Amino acid sequence: MNDNLIDPLLQPSAYPESTASVTLLQTHISYLFLTDTHVYKIKKAVNFGFLDFTTLESRYFYCKEELRLNSRLSPDIYLDVVPLRVNSAGVCSFRDPGEVVEYAVKMVRLPDERMMAKLLEQGLVSALDIQKIARIVARFHENADRSQAIDQFGSILMIRSNWDENLDQVRAYIDKTISAKSLEQIESWVMQQLSNNEINFSNRISEGYIRECDGDLHSENICLDDKVHIFDCIEFNEKFRYSDTAADVAFLAMDLENHGRRDLARFFVAEYIDSSGDRTLDQVLPLYLVNRAFIRGKVESFRLDDPQFSPKEKGAASLRARRFFNLARGYTFREKLPLSLIITCGTTGCGKSLLASELAFLLGISHLSSDLERKRLAGVSPFERGQDIYTRKWNEMTYSHLSDLAMERVERGESVLVDGTFCRKVDRDKFASLAKKAGARFVILRLNCPSGTTRNRLKERKRDLTSVSDGNWEVYLQQAAAFEEPERREGRLLKLDATVTPEKLVETVLELLGLVSPP
Repeated sequence: MNDNLIDPLLQPSAYPESTASVTLLQTHISYLFLTDTHVYKIKKAVNFGFLDFTTLESRYFYCKEELRLNSRLSPDIYLDVVPLRVNSAGVCSFRDPGEVVEYAVKMVRLPDERMMAKLLEQGLVSALDIQKIARIVARFHENADRSQAIDQFGSILMIRSNWDENLDQVRAYIDKTISAKSLEQIESWVMQQLSNNEINFSNRISEGYIRECDGDLHSENICLDDKVHIFDCIEFNEKFRYSDTAADVAFLAMDLENHGRRDLARFFVAEYIDSSGDRTLDQVLPLYLVNRAFIRGKVESFRLDDPQFSPKEKGAASLRARRFFNLARGYTFREKLPLSLIITCGTTGCGKSLLASELAFLLGISHLSSDLERKRLAGVSPFERGQDIYTRKWNEMTYSHLSDLAMERVERGESVLVDGTFCRKVDRDKFASLAKKAGARFVILRLNCPSGTTRNRLKERKRDLTSVSDGNWEVYLQQAAAFEEPERREGRLLKLDATVTPEKLVETVLELLGLVSPP
């Protein structure tokens, strides 16, 4: 679409229904014009290799395909393909006669506040919601088209071809959104999986699990209103839609985990298996989890090359891409981690929480924060300041509570990372005993940070309104004076230089744990 057509379409008079305003949103492949009641989606004239919208004819064709395919799950949302016309006065609209210059898919506008991605951010997605989605997806897959032609898209040859294309397209973003080392590790793992599991992928074909799927099943494409609405499936390329049903399941499971809800991701997979009866899904799910995270990282990276996005939008896209690529990489070494109870150890301000958060995300394990649990016990907001909850009594209550939470997880076979100062040996010993009882490896991440660096970090934290920790310089001095240095006999002790970048610190831990090879 010509850029000079955008401004006229921001006028309410361009639409057949009455609307007080029009809002423009865009993705790397579409413009979306939102009226009060409807959405008009126009495809960008772009060619990414895997899609080609460069001609009006192709855009019209794929608008029709989008309408047809999304009517499978959301027939009440997708209404029509409508022409955008320019009249004799040169004014473009969806209501007046004239020359056709573009086409749009017309949809019912769903309530923004009920979009699943937003609800996840607010902690408002329930297990019941996930159960409903799992059952809908299972029923959709059961009725989805399959054929011998579609089966070919589940072959090792096609899967490998798709991976080769994805890997090649991402190489342009090395040192922008992904490191060369991460890309190499992902590629090596993927090729090994394809070589070692060819029989599993072949069995998926014979078992009938290669179908005409959704292809883009994640929380931004789900609305939890009076019913579950699943929309915006892949229409532009058959090979992204013709796939193993496990690919759809992996997409939403990955997305839930990316939102910090690995519990819901696990529940979704379990509910889907129960609803579908697909008992071999777990055999191929790991590869598809990596694939879906990798593709999301790739798509976010594409935004860096789109002139329609502002520098601020590109910066946000870059951060999202890095997170998706990190998740993809994390999936590749999780199976190497034995059952573990990991604790941080160090004074306030040394970077424990940042390390714990990123490490738990990569490893897919529970992250228990002493700062957060302390405030939950006190019944105060995580960001509330000035509470007198850092006495010895409160410390003992907090660590006892953390011990109970950690015990629940390791006893059901889940690794956990507990983020606290663990200045006292007695506290570390309690968790070491817990790990021994559960047959888990006990790991101590001892972060060492010079006092000057710590002081500067604590000054920065004071200005950070999003920080949960209330630790300040006075707290640091008290902790440093009473600190009991951990010894190797307490557990597997990893001594870490906390002055390096967070990325380097995480990498060091992964190497010391034997999950990745040093460069």
